[in-house]
Amino acid sequence: MSTSESKLRVYDDTKSLFHLPDGVIYLDGNSLGALPLGVAERVDHVIKAEWGDELIRAWNSAGWYVQPRRVGDRIARLIGAEAGSVMIGDTLSLKVYQALAAALDMNGTRKVILSDTGNFPTDLYMAEGLIATLGRGHQLRLVAPEEIETALSEEIAVLYITEVDYRTGRRHDMAKLTAKAHALGIVTVWDLAHSAGALPVDLAGCGADFAAGCTYKYLNAGPGAPAFLYVAPRHADSARAALSGWMGHAKPFAFELAYAAAGGVERMRVGTPPVLAMAALEASLDIWDRVDIADVRARSLALGDLLISEIERRCPSLKLVTPRAHERRGSQISLAFDGGYAAMQALIARGLIGDFRAPDIMRFGITPLYIGEAEVLTAAGIIEEVIVGEVWRRPEYQVVNAVT
Repeated sequence: MSTSESKLRVYDDTKSLFHLPDGVIYLDGNSLGALPLGVAERVDHVIKAEWGDELIRAWNSAGWYVQPRRVGDRIARLIGAEAGSVMIGDTLSLKVYQALAAALDMNGTRKVILSDTGNFPTDLYMAEGLIATLGRGHQLRLVAPEEIETALSEEIAVLYITEVDYRTGRRHDMAKLTAKAHALGIVTVWDLAHSAGALPVDLAGCGADFAAGCTYKYLNAGPGAPAFLYVAPRHADSARAALSGWMGHAKPFAFELAYAAAGGVERMRVGTPPVLAMAALEASLDIWDRVDIADVRARSLALGDLLISEIERRCPSLKLVTPRAHERRGSQISLAFDGGYAAMQALIARGLIGDFRAPDIMRFGITPLYIGEAEVLTAAGIIEEVIVGEVWRRPEYQVVNAVT
């Protein structure tokens, strides 16, 4: 951000920077963010002026090769990370795999990975796959989210956890859990998929070891946008790069036959960076460079409180599963309802887009860059129409789509 640019007022200034279809209230930014208007122009420039005119020269002339580190530094500001500690590229699944593999390597005599039953299933799948690949007797231990703190012990190698529960919006206390884990010799890996762009994160202040997150949710970088990986600077030159891709080599263009890891977080690069996808991410970050995450968080909490109060007044049959306490929740409101899937389809048909997570959770993401009080109140009215009027019982809303 140049010094001549002033800070944007959340929603008042920022809503106009997004493409939002007429007649739609979008409360699913926790799953896929809305389209920033600057994306099309930025990607078009990269396609025509950089790829088109510069061709392969653009790896140097347009800065494609250094893009993962450059964009990583812009993400770092949003997650409280040190400069030079964040790398962009690949998918979140690959990034959590890299982080978990490095963390286990740092605690080689211990065999237990501790996570919770609210963790995103993909994280657990990656842990199971890594355990099977290593074949060294590791085990994945799951406890209820509220039991994580008491389950920490000197038997645990890695605490592997998502800060904000994808279904309920429940938020773990990163600082408290990291401190207790470190006191017991445990390495921490945090998934920030539902944190980055939703609330202030302080990785450096909390002393986190590793963290990973995606950019297509609250950061609005588009479907399939690249993920990020944080490695604490104290580990950056020693963390093992389990996926020893050529871009993570110390001298990738020397084409040596043996692998030698690059210094610092550069060793966590894997393959060729997705230049077009990162161009979309950079266009979205242009907005974030002018926004205070504390303002976003304050608006998120106020809007969440408003939605909760309206739903409880209008639709008492819906059960709130998101914590009421501000410090214990992310930026979504989740409601349990036996007919939740059908009800969500009925809402979507009326222009209110949220989403459903099995077995009975209706999720509504609060994204203050383009959602305000008026949208929340209108959404509450639509929810009341569908629930109280039992519109959700209609046969057309019972058909289950491939993506829920």
